[in-house]
Amino acid sequence: MSAFGAYIIGDEILSGRREDKHFAKLRELLHARGLRLSWVHYLGDEPQRLTEAFRRSLASEDIVFSFGGIGATPDDHTRQCVAHALGVPLELHPEAEALIRARFGERTTPQRLEMGRFPRGARIIPNPYNQIPGFSVADHHFVPGFPVMAWPMVEWVLDTQYAHLFHREDYVEDSVYVWDAHEGDLVDLMQALTVRYPEGTLFSLPSVPEETGGRRRLELGFKGPRAVVEAAMRDIVAALEARGLSWERPRS
Repeated sequence: MSAFGAYIIGDEILSGRREDKHFAKLRELLHARGLRLSWVHYLGDEPQRLTEAFRRSLASEDIVFSFGGIGATPDDHTRQCVAHALGVPLELHPEAEALIRARFGERTTPQRLEMGRFPRGARIIPNPYNQIPGFSVADHHFVPGFPVMAWPMVEWVLDTQYAHLFHREDYVEDSVYVWDAHEGDLVDLMQALTVRYPEGTLFSLPSVPEETGGRRRLELGFKGPRAVVEAAMRDIVAALEARGLSWERPRS
């Protein structure tokens, strides 16, 4: 099954002038469809880095969403860098041109038409907010940085192009909170579970007392095929109880 990844682009994200909201939202949109996010890269407005990143991921089989940098101001480089990575020119997309002209009418300018110049062979992504489209090439999908535009566009791409992947993977996560325990006290249990259930992945997430109201807490769990996770969690709970350790399920 193809992996899903994301680029989140903009100097304003890296400098802290804007707070990224795309990572959490994309993860939510994928999860609701039985999909999961494998990687996220944050990139500034540096054409060379952008081109190199796009060249690498376009050579892969990953399904990638890219947020930001598709406008027509001098600090927007995404469209040009995708074209460079593909080795094709930018061209005014006829559907994009029609949408932009319909949106602006007599106020259509060459600058506004620049927003419809995409790498040759691109497909448009409709924008329900202001009709200025994004674009797709292969399994890479480029949307604006504005959440009000980007998120419906991502949903449209998922629902029209990848519905055949929804809820297909047998993958779940489960965990318990273990109270007043150190990771070091449970390493032997973790090692045994990793050997016993190689089809799944164990995870251990400690929290310091300052984060949990004064008590030490360790989240211990498993992820992978449902049957494997259920069996591993039964073993975890049995081992914790045998050791006299206090545990509870995380609240939803």
